[in-house]
Amino acid sequence: MWYPSSSSSFTQSSPLSLYKPILHLQLHSPQSQTPLTKPPTAHGDGDCSPSLPFNVKSITSTSNPFVKHCVKLRNSSSYRHAHGSVLLVGNTPIREMYNFQESMHEKVSRIDCLLLHEKAKVPEELVGSGIRIVRVSSVVMKKLCGVQSIESIDAISLVRIPSTFHALDDDRHPDFTKWFPSTFRILVLDGIQDPGNLGTLLRSAVAFGWDGAFLLPGCCDPFNEKALRASRGASFQLPMVSGQWSDLQSLVDGFKMKIFAGDPGTKDVPVSCLTHELACSLMDTKLCLVLGSEGLGISEKAREASELVSIKMVGEFESLNVSVAGGIFLFMLQPLKSVDR
Repeated sequence: MWYPSSSSSFTQSSPLSLYKPILHLQLHSPQSQTPLTKPPTAHGDGDCSPSLPFNVKSITSTSNPFVKHCVKLRNSSSYRHAHGSVLLVGNTPIREMYNFQESMHEKVSRIDCLLLHEKAKVPEELVGSGIRIVRVSSVVMKKLCGVQSIESIDAISLVRIPSTFHALDDDRHPDFTKWFPSTFRILVLDGIQDPGNLGTLLRSAVAFGWDGAFLLPGCCDPFNEKALRASRGASFQLPMVSGQWSDLQSLVDGFKMKIFAGDPGTKDVPVSCLTHELACSLMDTKLCLVLGSEGLGISEKAREASELVSIKMVGEFESLNVSVAGGIFLFMLQPLKSVDR
């Protein structure tokens, strides 16, 4: 089992679900009490998010309705998915997300607006980009970030949840062939509740060239503020699906994939050891790698369907933190560019 850690998570009974938009936010300019609204823009499967009034150039009050909207995006998973929007905090994640989108032939997300500290310079990459910029005061920036010190935070962006994220409903039978552009290497997260661990695993998956991530019930929201911070923009680069084990099984059966699961094993349950030889033997094999929760390990369904693999350790510890163990697995089993997919 992985070392336990506590964090909020989605319910075990169902995966993430995308909600239909539930409100059209009305904003007021500082100079006028007249509501200024702009119709929401369609996103993905019909999700949308409210936009700033066109004539608002700065925000100085934490009582501003748009500030409250952004804070709710940061704090509430259901609100985020209802509006299809995420609050991305910090220059580095914003820059990495923007550069990735610019490198893509087909954009999967976009920055709706950039909330910039009143004394900060526009990030070099965004100069001339046409992205809407709204200046905010220090007190508003602190409110938006939810931290005491904002010395290293100059920018926050309102970003659309990428179209490469799919939350599957229980009552429909989706086309699994459209979830991932490639299914050569898929990371499966089984009840990963800690957002720092989940974000780190997504970042490692992108770093080592994996094709996507499948989130089973019990995982935290990959667009949680801590998960976003740990992923450094990977949540916008890696195709992700949130669904049930039956959905994953459809993917595995449809593409004839093999399932490996990280598990330290026991005396009664022998496991294979992750070695260079094992990794080489899987070079031409489509593979799902399952990593279990920090406290409980992999689920019984995963244990029954997977070939269990452990990491050999010289020390006396029983196990590694899941993000550390996952990084080793992702590196050792990464796809090679020479492999013909």
